[in-house]
Amino acid sequence: MVPMGTAGEVWFRSYATMLGYWDDPEKTKEMITSCGWMKSGDIFVLREDGYGQVVGRLKDVIIRGGENIFPAEVEHVLETHPNVLEAQVYGVNDARMGEEVSASLKLKADAQLTKQDLYSFCLKRMARYKIPKYINFVEDFPKTESGKVKKFMLKEAMERNKNNCLAHPVGQHNT
Repeated sequence: MVPMGTAGEVWFRSYATMLGYWDDPEKTKEMITSCGWMKSGDIFVLREDGYGQVVGRLKDVIIRGGENIFPAEVEHVLETHPNVLEAQVYGVNDARMGEEVSASLKLKADAQLTKQDLYSFCLKRMARYKIPKYINFVEDFPKTESGKVKKFMLKEAMERNKNNCLAHPVGQHNT
């Protein structure tokens, strides 16, 4: 249990909850507690009034220097920029911080945006440690057959090309 207003993983338990994964006791043990609670992998914030919202997926959380960063939160801020059509945020490996925040952005038709302009925009709207260190502008995102963005492909491409995607001078990015 976490206090109201604090992000935590949603667990479910009911008469309809599955008993386990077929012939996979390890996966069952990973996803279902000994008391029958099924772990959803969704990060949720419940408010005092009983309402709440999903703020991300546990597997997508970026851990930068011990700070948990929810990609959906950063994506929301980036998508408020008038030139950004869609943003995908994910972590890339970093020797010092563990992970760094990275973003792939699809701009609106005929829009132009520099990485430095976007960095300045973000400085006014989020904590410095959440601002993407690496930014890549893309024409489109790789997607599954059902239309879901393949973030793992964006991450792999960014890992190979980080030096060309630096959003701001390293000295400006505080930890």
